[in-house]
Amino acid sequence: MYKIFVIEDDEKILNLIKDRLERYNYIVTTVEDYSNIKGEFIRENPHIVLLDINLPNYDGFFWCRELRSISKVPIIFISARFSDMDQVMAIENGGDDYITKPFSFDLLLAKLKGAIRRTYGEYAESSSKDIYEVDGVYLYKSQSIVECEGKKVELSKKEFGLLYILMSNINEIVSREILLEELWDDIEFVDDNTLSVNIARLRKRLEDIGIYDAIQTKRGQGYSMIKTWD
Repeated sequence: MYKIFVIEDDEKILNLIKDRLERYNYIVTTVEDYSNIKGEFIRENPHIVLLDINLPNYDGFFWCRELRSISKVPIIFISARFSDMDQVMAIENGGDDYITKPFSFDLLLAKLKGAIRRTYGEYAESSSKDIYEVDGVYLYKSQSIVECEGKKVELSKKEFGLLYILMSNINEIVSREILLEELWDDIEFVDDNTLSVNIARLRKRLEDIGIYDAIQTKRGQGYSMIKTWD
């Protein structure tokens, strides 16, 4: 069964698409927060995206570029805008196909099936599985890169490991012992200042992308990650 992520703020059209696709055994998911479509896409990890142009906050062209920066899944635009320029912009911003409203459901179904045939011969995993997201901060695991509001910085393996553990337990205290055990095989041979030095370096790297004072020292306990970014 294939998962379709529908980015459409017209409830009538959205419900129509959802109802019809579910009859054909597609799994249909929709947007809850139109300011965090990229984050919801990562969590849903769909096989195909249906994307409107006129959306709250940012238009479909913007979100298409955002999704294209992390995934190669098929993106099909569905829009009432029918000019050649709109269709050209959709393709140039990373879209794979374009359907004009009002549309025939048979046409939509045919385009979905075509995209599935071209993309998923023996089921290919979406690259978004490589990404962990918390409140608009993205951790790219295979590259040891962290991104916030479009700014990216590459971390060392240990810095990234520390950040991943802290982000996975956001707003909770993570003990020094747990952090050391996660990052070093034998903590008996780790200097007491090693963790403090790596935390200091991580804080500096986060400041480079506009994240300040997010890693809090809990004296005698460990460290805690809190949200200080917008």
